Amino acid sequence: MKIIRFVMLSVVLTLVCFGAARAQGKPAGKDTVLYFVWPQNGAVIKGGFWCRFGLRGMGVTHAGDDFKNSGHHHLLIDVTEPLNPNEPIASDKSHLHFGAGQTEARIELQPGKHTLQLVLGDARHYPFDPPVVSEKITVTIK
Repeated sequence: MKIIRFVMLSVVLTLVCFGAARAQGKPAGKDTVLYFVWPQNGAVIKGGFWCRFGLRGMGVTHAGDDFKNSGHHHLLIDVTEPLNPNEPIASDKSHLHFGAGQTEARIELQPGKHTLQLVLGDARHYPFDPPVVSEKITVTIK
């Protein structure tokens, strides 16, 4: 009985490791561009705002949908550390996931200067290879 459990556990761990390795480094579409439709770099905004995401060269889909040349948006707010292409994109107050395929979101930030950057993630939240990222922009909230 112990041997059967050991074999089953080994098979499960092998499949989990294989699935994680497959999720990393998914190729990005050729000439893909990820950008902010709004706000523009340097915008001064009063209160909450609608942040609109633009993508050219690939499609937007739901997290978990593993379609070729498609992914979903992640918004990085005031993130200074570099993106690790071997790790899934974090999910916290500075790394917002839009896994339902959203291309816009209402954002509420504290008054002051903030940086915003978009990252396209694959079905499992890993960055593409090469990473599909927008230019980092700065906005000021009044």
